[in-house]
Amino acid sequence: RVAITRALVHDPGMLLMDEPFGALDAMTREHMNLELQRIWMEKKKTILFITHSIPEAVFLADRVLVMTPRPGRIMNDLKVDIARPRALDVMSTPAFGALVKEIRGCFDVRGGVDG
Repeated sequence: RVAITRALVHDPGMLLMDEPFGALDAMTREHMNLELQRIWMEKKKTILFITHSIPEAVFLADRVLVMTPRPGRIMNDLKVDIARPRALDVMSTPAFGALVKEIRGCFDVRGGVDG
C-alpha cells in the first residue's frame, strides 16, 4: 500500500505494477485488489498490471492481454465487461467464470500452463 501511495505522489500518467501482490497470502491479496480498485476509481490512472493469476487479472482489469511464454507476444486481447465497483463475490458470477475459462483455454491449446 505504501509503494502504491509513493508512486502516486508524483502524479504519473500510468502505473506499471509487475506482480505486486504475488508474495501476499490470499486474504491480504484480495484486500489489496479491492484497495487498488478503489484507488483506480478515485484517480482514474492507467495501470499496467502484470500477474500470473487469471482470476486476479479478470477482477482488476477492463482488458486482459494474454502473453505467450517466449518470445512474449500478445496471443489474445479480451475485454472485461463487468460493472464497477466489483465486489469479491463477482468471482462467482457466470460472466466472471466465462472470462476465466476463456483465458485458461488460451493455455490449454499449447498443452497447459497453470494460471
